[in-house]
This record gives sequence, C-alpha cells and structure tokens, in this order.
Amino acid sequence: MGDPQGFMKHRRKGPSHRPVAVRLKDWKEVYEPFPNDELSVQASRCMDCGVPFCNEGCPLGNSIPDWNHLVHENQWRDAIESLHATNNFPEFTGRLCPAPCEAACVLGINEDPVTIKNIELKIIEHAFAQGWIAPQPPAITSGYSVAVVGSGPAGLAAAQQLTRAGHNVTVYERSDRVGGLLRYGIPEFKMEKRFIDRRLAQMEQEGTKFVTSTEVGVDIDAAELQAMFDVVVLAGGATQWRDLPIPGRELGGIYQAMEFLPPANQVQLGDASSHPYDAAGKHVVIIGGGDTGADCLGTAHRHGAASVTQFEIMPKPPQLRSESTPWPLWPLQLRTSSAHEEGGERRYSLNTLSFIGDETSNVRALETVEVQQNFVDGRMQFDPIEGTQKQVQTDMVLLAMGFVGPEKSPMLEQFGVEFTQRGAVDRNDTWATNVKDVFVCGDMGRGQSLIVWAIAEGRSCAQAVDAHLMGQSYLPAPVKPTDSPLR
Repeated sequence: MGDPQGFMKHRRKGPSHRPVAVRLKDWKEVYEPFPNDELSVQASRCMDCGVPFCNEGCPLGNSIPDWNHLVHENQWRDAIESLHATNNFPEFTGRLCPAPCEAACVLGINEDPVTIKNIELKIIEHAFAQGWIAPQPPAITSGYSVAVVGSGPAGLAAAQQLTRAGHNVTVYERSDRVGGLLRYGIPEFKMEKRFIDRRLAQMEQEGTKFVTSTEVGVDIDAAELQAMFDVVVLAGGATQWRDLPIPGRELGGIYQAMEFLPPANQVQLGDASSHPYDAAGKHVVIIGGGDTGADCLGTAHRHGAASVTQFEIMPKPPQLRSESTPWPLWPLQLRTSSAHEEGGERRYSLNTLSFIGDETSNVRALETVEVQQNFVDGRMQFDPIEGTQKQVQTDMVLLAMGFVGPEKSPMLEQFGVEFTQRGAVDRNDTWATNVKDVFVCGDMGRGQSLIVWAIAEGRSCAQAVDAHLMGQSYLPAPVKPTDSPLR
C-alpha cells in the first residue's frame, strides 16, 4: 500500500451533510463535496491486510484494495478501470449500497472501517468529470437478439454486458421512463435522476435499445416477445408490496410506500405539478423501519409534515455491532440515515392492531400494542405485552414493510415460469427458468435484496446468456443463482 501506516495515522472521515434547514428546502442530494486530497488520505487507511475480506463482503467482488491504492497514488484513470472491471454502475452503488464491504473491512475489527463507499463514488464522479466514461460498442456483433424485461439495476447490468458482448439488446420497461425503482422508488435527495440519464445515454450509444410504457403480458404478450428474440431475460424486480390487512385498512389516508414515493419523483422530473398525497401539515405515521420507511420519512419532511413517527415491530438494535453478528458478517446495529437526522420519532417493538377512522372515513388514529420478541422452535414471534395498548393520532399512514416477491403478473402467467416455495421465479444453476430460452435475474429470482446484488446477478446472468448463445463466454460471473436466499 502507498502508506502502510495510514490506518494508524488517520481517522475515518466522510463527506459532511448539508445543513438540515437548507436541504429540507430542496430535493438535491444531502452530501457536501469531498475534496480529492482528503479522499487520498482516506484511501491510505486501507491496510495491507493480506486477505481482503472487503472483496468477499461485496457481491460484485470489487477489487477494493487495488483502487484504494490507486486513489492514494493519484492514479485516477487506473482506478476507474479497476472499478469498472467489476461494477457497471458505481455511481449507483456509491450512493445507494449499504456497503457490506465496509462491514467486512479488516480494519473494522477494532477501528472504524475504510470509507470504501465514498471512495468508490468519488472515483466514478471524477472519471465522468474528466470525460473518461465513453461508450464501448462491440467490435463484432453476434446476430443474436435478447429482450430484457425490466430496467432496474439488474436489467440494466445484464443489458449493458450483453450489448458489449455483441448481441442486439432491447430493454422493455412498463413505466414511462427507464430505471425501475432507481427512477421512481429512490427519492431525489438520495440519488438525483440525472445520474441515471447520464448512464443511459452511454448505453444507448453502445447500441442498447429502450422501449418504455410497454408492459410485457399486457401491451405485448409473452409469445410475441419470444418470437421476436432469441432469448428473454426477466428482470422485473420483486415489486409485490407487503400489506397490513387489519381492521380499518379500507380507510382513506393509508398508502403504500410505493404509492407515496413515485409521485414525489414525478414532480421533481416535471411530469406532475403536485403530489396527490401531500403530507404537508399532517401527522404522519410510517409503519416499517427499513430503508423504504426512511425514504418516506425524508419525503414527508420535504412536504412539510407536522410530525412523522416511524413504527418498527423489531426491538431497537444496539448502537454498536451485536455479538450475534461478529465481523465480517453484516452487523446488527442501529443505523441512522440522513432522513432520521432531519427529525421524526422512531418507536420500536410496536405492533399496529387496527386503524381507526373519523366521520369522513379517513384514518384518524392507530391502535397499537408493545410487543416482546421471542423464539419458539427457532421461529421468531412477537407477543403482545399486557396493558400497553394505546391509540396514536394520525392524519396519514404510510406502509413501508418491504416486498414479498415478484408480482404474479400476466407476463409471468403467459411465460409459464415456475416459482420457488417463497414466491420468487425459479431458476437453475445457469440462471435459466423452466421455459426454453427464458432467464431470470435480480430480485425477481432472488427476492427483495440490495442494489449491489442486483447488479451482480445481472452481470452473472449476462454471462450465462452469452454462453448459451455462443457456446462459451468471456464475460465475468461474480455470483451464482445458488447464492439466493429464496432458492
């Protein structure tokens, strides 16, 4: 490494957040610029650890020590070459990935880990600023055609890899713009959508075609798609949201997170003049304590909500890594997002029993009860604590309890794909479904997961499709279908 003692001389430092009072007035990203010279110092903290567990912590297998060293040595051009060798979209992961690589950093055993995620983001942004990110069209075309259904990170990664391998690739997206949940599920303050458009421009110049406002199974049926293309890759995500079927669910003022978040982005894109479910002046309750709940929290803050309370049925995690998740595992510990810094209250070990309406059939309160987490025969359950029932007043409820798998859509019915016991689209060890020439990757086959897993699965599926068409492939395959938790 450039400075073998860097980790002993320097403390971890990341970019500062813009002041809360300032950033709540706009929808721009929350981070202040981070100077390159300071980043070089942070890169010097990467140890010559011998066995870089960060590589194993990253599903993409990013060569993290290599580009940390290159940044420290001011070799930015080589750094982006190293980064792009394993990751098609570091500008996405550098903003949105929770960084399992940092959780696995050897320095993190007894110190703060290296700021891997920030270094990754600065490498790609520096490369774009220098004009180094150019289209890479294939030198030779194969004559084969591939349809990719879904334009989230898995679909985009598969499409770019297959296009660069020489295949004629068309991406189908049911929404009016490309990007999937990157476009309409991630708030602007977490990732400005101009970064998606910047990468899509590169992909189009490489030869990838995009067809929007077209739902496979509705606007074009599966048989027609199979007749048009040699291979179909299903990358439609796991967008079936988890509902809360308790008394009062039919009341007005109760929305799913994915009913609430997309209109906010549509307003920022100029596609809508106002939000249909504006939280301004309202007392908002968010049920669900994960990332989607935090996205709803930040969005409600920017609407000008009177108050926001976030419910979580799980117990409050510890401030530091739990002993149940030792290094290099992903740690169980309390995480505070930029949205939590902006206000609101978090309440743990709380279950909602019913919604209570007013005379206009709109929600006015929730009946809740505190719960105790217990395990019976290895299965987790939440037992109510006697005497803790109470009502919580509210004007709006947002359900952010995650996703249960892919939607059982006309497309999947028409293709006739099989499903796993847990509802994901089944695939074999080559990413192929039970249907000839139909493959699946990303959350549709894996279940709800991280953006870094989606990109890794897209890259690996592309390698399998390329080998299927050509007999062999030189594309990388960072992960296997058997890595899926819903297999």
